[in-house]
This record gives sequence, C-alpha cells and structure tokens, in this order.
Amino acid sequence: MALALRCFRHLPALLYRSSFTLRALPRSPAACPALLPGGCGQALHQRLLTRQLATKKAKGKGQSQARVNISAALVEDIINLEETNEDMQAVVEALKEDFSRNLSVRTSPGVLDHVIVMTKDGKFPLNQLGQISQKSPQLIIVNMTNFPESTAAAMKAIRESGMNLNPEVDGTIIRVPIPKVTREHRESLAKLAKQSTNKSKEALRKVRSKSINQVKKFKNKVSEDTIWLLEKQIQQMADSTAAEMDKLLAAKTKELLG
Repeated sequence: MALALRCFRHLPALLYRSSFTLRALPRSPAACPALLPGGCGQALHQRLLTRQLATKKAKGKGQSQARVNISAALVEDIINLEETNEDMQAVVEALKEDFSRNLSVRTSPGVLDHVIVMTKDGKFPLNQLGQISQKSPQLIIVNMTNFPESTAAAMKAIRESGMNLNPEVDGTIIRVPIPKVTREHRESLAKLAKQSTNKSKEALRKVRSKSINQVKKFKNKVSEDTIWLLEKQIQQMADSTAAEMDKLLAAKTKELLG
C-alpha cells in the first residue's frame, strides 16, 4: 500500500515531463515543395485538406464560399501558378490595347495602322503596306505607292474593319472619309467592344483549360484533394480575370455611348 502511494505521488511529475516531450516534438516543414507520399507530402496534404473541409463547411451553411489561395511554392512541381496568372493578365492587356486602338469616337491615322490586309504573300498590317496620314479631321489618306498590287486588298480590309468606313480609291491613293460621330456609329462601336470582350474571354478559357489539363497530368501522383483544390484555384483566377474584363467593357461602353 505504501509503495502504491509513493508511485501515485510521482505521477504528476511524470505526466508533466510526458506533456513537455509531446510539445517539443519537431513539426514538419511548412513550405516543402514535394507533393509525393511521405513526411512533407503528408503535411501539405493535411493543410490542403483542411482548407477543402473549411470551404465545404462554409458552403454548407449557406455562407459565401471561402476562396482557395494555395502558395505557388507548394505546388511548383505540378504547375506554375504565377505563369498562369501572367497568361491571363496578358489577355486583359490585349483587350485594353484593342479598346484603345480600334474603339474610339476620336478618329486618328493610328486607327488604321493595324488593319490586317490579306495579300497573296500573306497577312500584313496596313501601315506596313501603305503610308497613312490625316489630311483633315474628316479625311485619312493611305498611299499605296510602294505596294500598288495590294491596293484592292487594302480597300477591302478597311471596308471590312468594322469601323463603318467607306474608302475610295484614286490610283494608288486610298481616301478614307471619316463619318460623323452619330448615335448609330457609337452603338456600332459598343457592339464591337462586346464582341472583342467575348473573344478575349474565349482566349481566357483556353488559358484556364491548358492549366487545368496540366494539373490533371499529376492525378496519379498526388491526392484527389490536391487536384481538386488546384483546379478550384485556377477557376477562381479565371473568374477574377473575367470580372476585370466586364469592368473594362462597362467603362468602354459608357465612354462610347456617352
């Protein structure tokens, strides 16, 4: 009985040392890039799974769905998320340039620079075939002396550019009267802005699909949860980029329609 009591008195100290040992156990690295089975891979999988469960829990409660935000360093062996983001932003920048260059109620010689002309030797921007100048606020001149054989093709390209232009030819000189900025013309430009945005969104979908297909190549090497979360991350990036395009379109439409 006395022996049992002595052992009982030492029990709190033993428990204290045991708990201290457990707290002192080393943790797995927080930023291991490997996603293969093993220590670091298991640690990462647990972190990603925790995010997935939290997301599903929020969705189940009818709350706003939590955003996935995976560190690019953790998944760099699967996909370069920074490169994916850059590709998506490149589509946005191309749309901005198109809006600025081709969709404006203020006409200048520059609006014809990048009209694509189909010739027997291939496709060329108009400014590489002819000399473009503005004779007056109501008239742009395209001098096709250097490539006279492309005059007819240049005429057709200008007429079909979607800018409501009706060029007239005099030898190798193309005269492009600038129409007055009517309400109809403004509405036509607004429709072109919508079409350009839709084309940009199609380019965005191609970037998204390419990235998701890259992730799926690793479905036999990493967990389904990891693949699911990466696909969700890429989709969120695409949704955010599409929303940015919608804002650009709304601003351009307001500018064009006045």
